Amino acid sequence: MKKGEVIKSGITMGTGLAMVISWSLNQSVLWAIIHGLLSWVYVVYYLLFLN
Repeated sequence: MKKGEVIKSGITMGTGLAMVISWSLNQSVLWAIIHGLLSWVYVVYYLLFLN
């Protein structure tokens, strides 16, 4: 894999993970989209404060 492909895969995975976590907590499409846009920021926040 090229460096750009690895970064793109990581961003995609982070977005998906953030959206799944958000949906499981809130059951809201709007919040899932917002957290998907924030992606890794929300995942780190969840791991530090909500888990």
